[in-house]
Amino acid sequence: MGSLTRAEEEETAAAEEWSGEAVVYVNGVRRVLPDGLAHLTLLQYLRDIGLPGTKLGCGEGGCGACTVMVSCYDQTTKKTQHFAINACLAPLYSVEGMHIITVEGIGNRQRGLHPIQVTGEAEYTDDTPTPPNTLHAALVLSTKAHARILSIDASLAKSSPGFAGLFLSKDVPGANHTGPVIHDEEVFASDVVTCVGQIVGLVVADTHDNAKAAANKVNIEYSELPAILSIEEAVKAGSFHPNSKRCLVKGNVEQYFLSGACDRIIEGEVQVGGQEHFYMEPQSTLVWPVDSGNEIHMISSTQAPQKHQKYVANVLGLPQSRVVCKTKRIGGGFGGKETRSAIFAAAASVAAYCLRQPVKLVLDRDIDMMTTGQRHSFLGKYKVGFTNDGKILALDLDVYNNGGHSHDLSLPVLERAMFHSDNVYDIPNVRVNGQVCFTNFPSNTAFRGFGGPQAMLIAENWIQHMATELKRSPEEIKELNFQSEGSVLHYGQLLQNCTIHSVWDELKVSCNFMEARKAVIDFNNNNRWRKRGIAMVPTKFGISFTTKFMNQAGALVQVYTDGTVLVTHGGVEMGQGLHTKVAQVAASSFNIPLSSVFISETSTDKVPNATPTAASASSDLYGAAVLDACQQIMARMEPVASRGNHKSFAELVLACYLERIDLSAHGFYITPDVGFDWVSGKGTPFYYFTYGAAFAEVEIDTLTGDFHTRTVDIVMDLGCSINPAIDIGQIEGGFIQGLGWAALEELKWGDDNHKWIRPGHLFTCGPGSYKIPSVNDIPLNFKVSLLKGVSNPKVIHSSKAVGEPPFFLGSAVLFAIKDAISAARAEEGHFEWFPLDSPATPERIRMACVDSITKKFASVYYRPKLSV
Repeated sequence: MGSLTRAEEEETAAAEEWSGEAVVYVNGVRRVLPDGLAHLTLLQYLRDIGLPGTKLGCGEGGCGACTVMVSCYDQTTKKTQHFAINACLAPLYSVEGMHIITVEGIGNRQRGLHPIQVTGEAEYTDDTPTPPNTLHAALVLSTKAHARILSIDASLAKSSPGFAGLFLSKDVPGANHTGPVIHDEEVFASDVVTCVGQIVGLVVADTHDNAKAAANKVNIEYSELPAILSIEEAVKAGSFHPNSKRCLVKGNVEQYFLSGACDRIIEGEVQVGGQEHFYMEPQSTLVWPVDSGNEIHMISSTQAPQKHQKYVANVLGLPQSRVVCKTKRIGGGFGGKETRSAIFAAAASVAAYCLRQPVKLVLDRDIDMMTTGQRHSFLGKYKVGFTNDGKILALDLDVYNNGGHSHDLSLPVLERAMFHSDNVYDIPNVRVNGQVCFTNFPSNTAFRGFGGPQAMLIAENWIQHMATELKRSPEEIKELNFQSEGSVLHYGQLLQNCTIHSVWDELKVSCNFMEARKAVIDFNNNNRWRKRGIAMVPTKFGISFTTKFMNQAGALVQVYTDGTVLVTHGGVEMGQGLHTKVAQVAASSFNIPLSSVFISETSTDKVPNATPTAASASSDLYGAAVLDACQQIMARMEPVASRGNHKSFAELVLACYLERIDLSAHGFYITPDVGFDWVSGKGTPFYYFTYGAAFAEVEIDTLTGDFHTRTVDIVMDLGCSINPAIDIGQIEGGFIQGLGWAALEELKWGDDNHKWIRPGHLFTCGPGSYKIPSVNDIPLNFKVSLLKGVSNPKVIHSSKAVGEPPFFLGSAVLFAIKDAISAARAEEGHFEWFPLDSPATPERIRMACVDSITKKFASVYYRPKLSV
């Protein structure tokens, strides 16, 4: 373990100097490389020899999942040189004679791994050992945004090495149409394609590379049809998904606008860009037939094993009882594996079922990004009436989201956006209209926040617009209009346990806001080409699935005679700490050590009909279901326990077993008191709300548009946290992901705004062209605090959900950037309102900082183009 000593390196270097063998040292083990592996990358070789800790994340060297350390002894300098390289890009023979340390080999030879180091032993779908006869699949995808399929020629593919089969719509044994809500999407396009990246067929071959090569040889002839490639085009053409119009009304907006009660009325438009999920583990599934095809089993990277079960059963014409989906863990999801992953399992299952062989499908990063959809882009058009004192009186808002070519979850995303369109502000008169646009792009889908962040970003924009009109700070306007205990929201829900005032006040003290403002003003007065800005942003995020029936959970708890406990529940562990929290619930229920509780894989044959792990509600739901099961078992054990004849839990369990007491229980939980009626536009869609606020300070370079985040301070109300370490990690991660959405990550599609990209194609389909946050984007000073002295009486252990709520707080960086830009514009005498679309990339920052250079070729109101 670890690299060799200097003496060992000199010895091995001399020994190998005249050797005719190609040799590498992997984690201290000498390995001879056989001939004929010139086509292999170092990553492929490492995984082939049983070191799965090195992952294929992107294939471009941009994500870091494949990083290894390479060491070589330089005979000239007599020194050992160490390099971190991307194994996915390094040809195997390029490291001949070198020492390679993978994640499995980190540490000291004598003492082993450091406790905080990972071992690479956690198994993901692509790491699962496969049977010898496993076939590998690759997708045949549409290359047109909207076209009729005239012919499919597979002659070249069939003669390709290792080819085993091509499967099209005609080969589907069951139903070819599927979808999470409406079955409006074909597994394999049969006649017309409606986006680039739509699945037309599936090729299987003996290796992953051979499958890709064969798929690329399938020739499809098209007759192109007109395509809708933006929200604006969809609105003009009336291109909307059926029955997707929604409206929420409170008070009388029109009357207030006409009554003269509003001292001022402003109007504006906000464009909100999309965002790629960029989970580190790409979409992947392994499907195999059991009992000659009477059953189908699969291991999938998904947030919703039940949806995989349902999709596969549907496409094969099998009852769901004969289809089993298992998920041990996934390498990130963020909503991108809630529904969109299921269609890939369905496609792979067709080949597995027809050939009676296991089939494995793992998407390359570029294919994953161009086919699976992203966070919905939004267009918001607002009209706000308010008093000269800054009190909001009326809001009229039209919101549109880009649904893509199928329904998927776009309507629920729109609905949640409409619920969150007030953010934390008390508005007596509200009218929100929304509609889902049909466009010829891959179907957009769930993403952390589920439409809420887009709506709150629109709200914060019109708050900023108000502040500019009134020549007051946005923070003053926000405080003046905060909701409070007993406020009635625009959809009829009564606000209870509202803590936004406490969160905001604690944050102001923590960040020393007034002093920070003075320091920024001083800096800006003394620097012409560098400017600083600050902002405080609040959030209120509703917890519950807005579709009532989804607020349910099941769990299976089994106690064994040695006193250990096995828990199986319907939630999926994807790095958010769900299994840890659930294990804590079981351990505290039985009063046993956490080490005595084991969480098994999520499987549809253990807990049926499970709700997807989404909506930030899984700890609430599955924690309560596990608690229910534990309480049932404890109630059965009570008569034996009351005798007091046991010294340990294991002795108690054994005594109960000997008295034939059932030590297994199925727990179940439903979220009470939730429901919404869209006919009346009133109800209680959320069980409770999680509150938070963030302060950010940034510094921008007005000549290049570059920026860095100097300080971030966050305060959140999470009730009585079950696991503060996990929750603070979620807040930090959520904030950075939100920062990426607001200021870094831009999707560029082939549309009227980007005519240099082929129509409907995604240009930014990898980390080389799509900028996700890196270590350099982490704030220099990053502080997170949890509000003390609050509890949440509605949820298990008085805790609160944490997954999605902190995401929107990343927009504090966007508004701090805008504050800095305002200082730059003021140098040129421009104090009026100006739009800054998200993401606030360096190009947008630079062009917003108007000066003598930009004025030569652009208006002071220039708005760089954005794919929405």
